[in-house]
Amino acid sequence: MATHPLKVSAPSLVVVGRRIGSLRDSLVAKWARYLAERQTGTVMLGLPATERLLRIIVDLLAHMSGPLRREADETWFAATELYGRLAAVRGLSAGEVVEELQYLRELLTRDLADIFVALPARQQLPTLLRINRVLDRGVANAVVGYTDALVATMFSREGVPVPTTDHVQQLLGQLDGIEAELRMLGERSAR
Repeated sequence: MATHPLKVSAPSLVVVGRRIGSLRDSLVAKWARYLAERQTGTVMLGLPATERLLRIIVDLLAHMSGPLRREADETWFAATELYGRLAAVRGLSAGEVVEELQYLRELLTRDLADIFVALPARQQLPTLLRINRVLDRGVANAVVGYTDALVATMFSREGVPVPTTDHVQQLLGQLDGIEAELRMLGERSAR
């Protein structure tokens, strides 16, 4: 993770980032419940692993709206790309990957509506657009990860996309590195 000088964030983005951080557990629980309902007929990664990744994504989203957004950018890319790779392991289609991340947007829109409305009129749209831009990049990164995983699986297994336990454990092992980077972001933001 590269360290950059802190970039000044609009006060509205700081407020939104803090609110996302305070709502993390609620957002993760709702998002995980939504994913569990959709899991029928797919490979399960297990609730702890799924919630761990969702928690990372929500935490990073909070950082992406604040002064550490340039530092969090690479970690955001890695986390959302990993989300796509794990979606390929779960046997989802690319459209389902997009739908799952769009559900996070829906949750944020509902849970942050009061904050957006309370902002001064000239800050409402730019703040909403910034959060949506970050989410759009996350969706694109997830689709890239999904596509890369699918292509790699097809080449390595003669066109038969069957995930092995080792492959899944290797992907889940990447969560440790992403969590370490997230901890460094949290320590830096506390200064």
